[in-house]
Amino acid sequence: MRQVTIYDIAKEAKVSISTVSRVLNDTAPVRGSTRAKIEELIQKYNFQPNAMARGLLKNETGIIGVIVPDLTNPFFPEVFAGAEEEAMRSGLTFLLSNTIGDYVKESEYLSIMREKRVDGIIFMGGRINLKHCEEHLVQELVQCASIIPTVLVNGGLRGTDLTRVATDEAAGTVLAVQHLIELGHTQIGFIGGESHMTTTSNKLRAFRKTMKEANLDIREEWLLPDSFSIDSGKRQMHNLLAMKERPTAVFCVNDYTAIGAIKAAAEAGLTIPDDMSIVGFDDIPLAHHFIPELTTVSQQAHELGMTSVKVLKAMMNKEKVKKHTSLEPKLIVRQSTRALMP
Repeated sequence: MRQVTIYDIAKEAKVSISTVSRVLNDTAPVRGSTRAKIEELIQKYNFQPNAMARGLLKNETGIIGVIVPDLTNPFFPEVFAGAEEEAMRSGLTFLLSNTIGDYVKESEYLSIMREKRVDGIIFMGGRINLKHCEEHLVQELVQCASIIPTVLVNGGLRGTDLTRVATDEAAGTVLAVQHLIELGHTQIGFIGGESHMTTTSNKLRAFRKTMKEANLDIREEWLLPDSFSIDSGKRQMHNLLAMKERPTAVFCVNDYTAIGAIKAAAEAGLTIPDDMSIVGFDDIPLAHHFIPELTTVSQQAHELGMTSVKVLKAMMNKEKVKKHTSLEPKLIVRQSTRALMP
C-alpha cells in the first residue's frame, strides 16, 4: 500500500499544501471547518509527516552526532543518558558513534556526520584529551566545528577556542586528597591514568599541589600512572604492595582503577579501609554496589550530558554561549576510606 503524503491530504481536503502544513505545525490560524476536515483525514490515514522532508525544508535534521571513546566504560553512557534526556525535550535524536579510542575512527565518524548533515556534535574523549594532539587532528575538528556547532565534553584542544563543557577534575582531585589528609593520612599514593592524557596530568598536578600545600612529602615511587582499567589498578596496587614501604592511602585516577586496586589489596590479605584507604573518581554506578562501597568524586555525569546539550542547542539556535562551562565536582564519602588508626 502506497504511503499517504501531505499532497494526498491536501488534494482530498481540497486545500493547499501550505494549509495542511499550518494545521500540522499549528503555525497559523485555519478556519475551524477546514481544520476539522484535515484532522479527520490525518486520523483516517494515520498520517505521519516525513521528518526528513520537513528537515530539508527547514535545513535541519533534528539529529545530534555524539562521539564517545569507550561505551564499555559506564561513565560515558551516563553522560549520554543526561544528553538524551535533555535532547528529547526538543524532539532531537542522536547518531551515536563509539571510536574505541581510535583517532582514525574519530575522523571517519566526523566525515559521516557531515554527510548525514547532523545539526550539532558532542565530542568526548580521544584526541581532545591528549596533552599533545597532532596538528592535522586539531585542524580537522576545528574545520568541522566551523561548519557544525560542536561541544567538547571534558576535554579541549590547545590553541583553539572551541566550546567546552567540563567538570573541574583538578578541583575534584583536591577534594579527594584533602579528604584523605583530614582523615590523618600523610603518606598517600597515586594510581592509574595514561601519562599522555590531560585527565591524568591535571589530576596528578592537583595531587602534587594539594600535598605540597599540606607540607606533606610526595614519594615519587608511589606515583604509578598506567591506564584507566581495572587490570591497571590491580597491577599497580600489586607493584605498590611489593615495595618495602607503602602508603596508608591511595588516590585512583578513576573508579575502575580503584576497584582493581581494592581487589589486589584483598588478594594480598589487606582489608580496605582498615589497612589502607582508597578513593576513586567518577562515581560510576558500580561504585555504590562494590564491596566496600567506594569513596569517590562525582563528576555529575548526568548533569554534564544535560548541560552539553543545552549549550549545543543554544549554539544551534545561533545564541551566544560561554566558551567554557564548568561544573563543580562532589566528594561522595562511602566505605573505602576511614581515619588513620594510631
